[in-house]
Amino acid sequence: MKAASVVAQILKREGVQCLIGYPVNHVIEAAAEADIRTIIVRQERTGLHMADAISRVTSGDRIGVFAMQHGPGTENSFGGVAQAFGDSVPIVVLPGGYPRRLLNIPPNFSSFLNYQHVTKWAEQVVLPESVPDAMRRAFTQVKNGRPRPVLVELPVDVLGAEVPDGWSYTPAPKMRTAPDPKAVAQVAAALVGAERPVIYAGQGVHYAKAWKQLRELAELLEAPVTTSLQGKSAFPESHPLSLGSGGRSISAQLHHFLTNADLIFGIGCSLAITNYGVGMPNGKKIGHATLDPTDINKDAPTELTLVGDAALTLDALLVEVRDRLKGGPRGRLTTVTQEIKQLKADWLAKWMPRLTQDTAPLSPYRVLWDLMHTVDVANTIITHDAGSPRDQISPFWEPVTPLSYIGWGKTTQLGYGLGLAMGAKLAAPEKLCVNVWGDAAIGFTGMDFETAVRERIPILSVLLNNFSMAIELKIMQTATEKYRSTDISGNYAEFAKALGGWGERVTEPGQIVAAIKRAVAKTREGTPALLEFITEKAVDFSIF
Repeated sequence: MKAASVVAQILKREGVQCLIGYPVNHVIEAAAEADIRTIIVRQERTGLHMADAISRVTSGDRIGVFAMQHGPGTENSFGGVAQAFGDSVPIVVLPGGYPRRLLNIPPNFSSFLNYQHVTKWAEQVVLPESVPDAMRRAFTQVKNGRPRPVLVELPVDVLGAEVPDGWSYTPAPKMRTAPDPKAVAQVAAALVGAERPVIYAGQGVHYAKAWKQLRELAELLEAPVTTSLQGKSAFPESHPLSLGSGGRSISAQLHHFLTNADLIFGIGCSLAITNYGVGMPNGKKIGHATLDPTDINKDAPTELTLVGDAALTLDALLVEVRDRLKGGPRGRLTTVTQEIKQLKADWLAKWMPRLTQDTAPLSPYRVLWDLMHTVDVANTIITHDAGSPRDQISPFWEPVTPLSYIGWGKTTQLGYGLGLAMGAKLAAPEKLCVNVWGDAAIGFTGMDFETAVRERIPILSVLLNNFSMAIELKIMQTATEKYRSTDISGNYAEFAKALGGWGERVTEPGQIVAAIKRAVAKTREGTPALLEFITEKAVDFSIF
């Protein structure tokens, strides 16, 4: 059997249902022969984003896989792998490599050498008989420890070579680690002793499927909960103890409770410093539970530490906390939830004029508010894009079910949301999958809307078009005045139609809800839809 076919058979044994890629890479044809659905994108980065979403939406139970050509394919793919690395997403990347006689010789691009800083495991296969071992190592790495990309570079002459008979492959195990019981007892004592604890949940809760335990701990401690952008939807934001998610823009109640907390407990998060995450206030006592010990004390000085799977960590904490509380919660719930409720009401009252604004060009906040109140939020998976869409939607969108919001932002590549929505739809075809982006983002990856049409992936794409790079207006005043450098434009509804999808441009506030309903109906018929909303150049965000 040729090495390419061995790779395909291993992917099948690992439960891979679709291989996303761009030719020429012989693994793609071999996968099709093995009855693995092959999906060809218009550019490599979008395909990696799709693989990324498959892993996220399934909590890593299904691993997204992407294959690309050696040379330009591997060069073009770097950004997509770097994005997954920054956001801690487990994907398997299978680049072709130059023939072995030319490997690692300049100017030939070596994936093995160049991707080492954006993967947790990178390997170059030089013997066909080594393929099963390399794939075993890659899948073991991608399934265990901190979720991040792994890469196996397969030279073109290796893929075409015969693997000797007798090779075997057993799917890699998925293992979990639990924290030190003594450390668990210390953290539990601190949580019970705190007067104003706040729980900060990251996407480790998603990967561990620890949503039930997170809620139980919050209710037991009567402690408010916030999440990182990546962790958004790990805790239902309709819950009375929810503070919403942290990002560049946040709610007033989140700002207030973090500022006044006497203990902040991070679970399943890195606590990494980023412009697109909530910062930990100085001088606070912090407890940190994470899967990766390299995150401990990296950016946030931490007094209490736990290393392990978020579900096992929360299970252990629940036992210790219940033991210390004896009779159960202490009766703080009403006081805490009333404080949250009042702060939220006051904050929303200030924003309601923007959320319900009846003007044209449209307020982007009105579009997003109407979207949330029109779709079935519990059965929708939504993602933002970089820039204004992220900061406009994240404080106000209230997910109520796990894995229904794909948040991101450690690195902020424009156009990422389209691939995420497409990958989410592949992983959860019964859900309405939505990406919200702007006119800058569509310029990066818009051609892959045609991939959604061609591959029958009926997503809803919500485009906020203000004909400008609005958040750059303040910092590019001269460039704008002299050269109109921030002006960008297009008729994107017509563009969507030209690519075979549904497209509609909306200019009046009274048209928003009806247009959303029409577009959702089109997705149910199997047609990808793009709604283009003509919006004002908004630069106001909920920032404290």
